[in-house]
Amino acid sequence: MSDIDEPSGAGPARGDGSGGAANGGADSRRPKVSRRALLLGGLAVGGLAAIGGGALVYRDLRRADGPDGTWVKLSPIVPLPRDAPRDASPAFEEPGADTTVAVWAHADDDIIFANPHLGELISSGATLRTIFVTAGDAGRGLGYAEQREAGIRAAYDEMRGSTAPWDTRQITLLSGARVTRFVPSDDPRLSITTLRLPDGNLSAKGFPSTGDAGLTQLINGIVPALAPIDDGPTLDASRLSDTIAELIHAGRPDRITTNIPHESAFARGDHPDHSCVGSLVRAVAPTVGVDAAAVTYYIGYPSKRQPVNVIGAPLDAKVGVYQVYAAKDPVVTCGDAAACLAQPGFGQWLRRSYGKTEDELQLS
Repeated sequence: MSDIDEPSGAGPARGDGSGGAANGGADSRRPKVSRRALLLGGLAVGGLAAIGGGALVYRDLRRADGPDGTWVKLSPIVPLPRDAPRDASPAFEEPGADTTVAVWAHADDDIIFANPHLGELISSGATLRTIFVTAGDAGRGLGYAEQREAGIRAAYDEMRGSTAPWDTRQITLLSGARVTRFVPSDDPRLSITTLRLPDGNLSAKGFPSTGDAGLTQLINGIVPALAPIDDGPTLDASRLSDTIAELIHAGRPDRITTNIPHESAFARGDHPDHSCVGSLVRAVAPTVGVDAAAVTYYIGYPSKRQPVNVIGAPLDAKVGVYQVYAAKDPVVTCGDAAACLAQPGFGQWLRRSYGKTEDELQLS
């Protein structure tokens, strides 16, 4: 990485938990973690003892198999949307053929956990409306979140075979939320909409720079509302449910894809933001007329414990898309396919993709 001093043999670490630990083959001595590497994890070196996530971030810098998220009990998703979403929403998008609305916690969840399906969907000519609920900012501010957003647009360009510019506009929804939408100027069947809520961290405790708050605290009633990192209107739990419902309805989906929900056995060890988003979508989808059978939930971090199921040409294509994204994300940049596959966590996730139906969630 261009301006980060990494410990010997260590892979990338990002505050949303997507990066990781020491590579296999490193010697058994305790690695030296520099001040700047600790800052990368959202820690002020002088105040390490006072910051609850310090031990967690240091441990995940060293893990050879990538991070695991902290398991935190999540309250049921209430309240559900107060009213059925209306066709008059300013987020309305023209109906397309075979439409999928994809709702994810972070920009890159889709290309890591839902590919090669994602690439196949785009290349088939189907319509895809993507929504990212958090900024994936890792406590590092809007500038870093915008780098990740640029990376995901570049990844979509790679999959659709075009580098035409994307149009950008801000939309104030009927729910009162403000979102940012990106649409390729030459391909309106695709769109990316971001809410930019603060990253909840692997610990589910958020980051000091964003008030130590994230989706888990909002759903559990620990905080009354979340403020988007781009200074948009705050969202309480009711407004968040209304917002997710309105955006899904505005896309007119035939089907939905999203993160695995908290109530699934496959969520153990996943990033808390992933679990929150999966549970939000699972609760809201019926209120906008989407049948449970039309929703697919993709396993996140715990997929590394499943058998490898992405190999050969599909793996090459998946890694190529990820590499394009990573070139824009300074925390996880990898110079070639081998380097991407060697990243702790990422290498395991890229070799796997597991979508689950409602009947396969193993609900607890």
